Amino acid sequence: MDGIINVYKPEGITSFDVVKEVRKLSGIKRVGHTGTLDPMAKGVLPICLGKSTKIVDYIMKDFKIYRTILKLGEISDTYDREGTIIKNNVVLPDSKEVLDAIASFVGDIDQVPPMYSALKVNGVRLYDLARQGIEIHRDSRKIKIYSIDIEKIDIPYVHFTVKCSKGTYIRSLCHDLGEKLKCGALMWDLERVASGMFTKDNTIALENLTKENFHEYLIPMDKALHMYDKIYFEDSAEKLLVNGVTIKDDSLTGNVEKNVIYRVYLKNNTFIGLGEKNDSGFKIIKLLLT
Repeated sequence: MDGIINVYKPEGITSFDVVKEVRKLSGIKRVGHTGTLDPMAKGVLPICLGKSTKIVDYIMKDFKIYRTILKLGEISDTYDREGTIIKNNVVLPDSKEVLDAIASFVGDIDQVPPMYSALKVNGVRLYDLARQGIEIHRDSRKIKIYSIDIEKIDIPYVHFTVKCSKGTYIRSLCHDLGEKLKCGALMWDLERVASGMFTKDNTIALENLTKENFHEYLIPMDKALHMYDKIYFEDSAEKLLVNGVTIKDDSLTGNVEKNVIYRVYLKNNTFIGLGEKNDSGFKIIKLLLT
């Protein structure tokens, strides 16, 4: 069984708990998720099964959309409401100051990952160090905030939707907004409503997923890779492609753009995998033939 299940993760469990449940329901050992959601967060969590675990990194490259509630005036060690409050501030900004601060975060920005995160440093997850009371230097990373849409400002709470790149920590965004406003802030609530093509509208709630309906919600691998254009080869090229041979014949690849990833199909519409052309020719870079 190969494909992706777009699960809606409830609050109170880890992303790995979802993986374990999907593994149990499907009977498939090779199962992985496409981007961790904290236990307090809910929302879209695509789960890959079988050979689709090979494309986790490709799916994760796509944008994310989150609905968020931020609380002004408090800072916690985890940057969210579940942590220990380490600072309070009774002087809070007005709505205009909040709007101006939020607008300044749209675009390409540098962000420092929070200590309470699954990011590994020297093979150790940051949250394991944080739980021991250890804080280490974290290099900032380039991320992109495509948009932030304010839904409601009800001081001390700010409700907004953010569209962002892979690797964005919404807890850090809330914390950094609090720093800019000089009052502190933490993430009060988080829901992921989209991860690329996977949206809240086409999820299946984890509690509604069963052995009987599992196949109804299985999304084919090539559909999940919709962001890559299709390219077709004659059936005679199958053996070369499947065996990783570089195709140098310009009559077959002359119109293919270099250094661009494609979904590769045979003329009979059989999906083979992902391929790319370089100066040497065209080659499969991720074989996904089922």
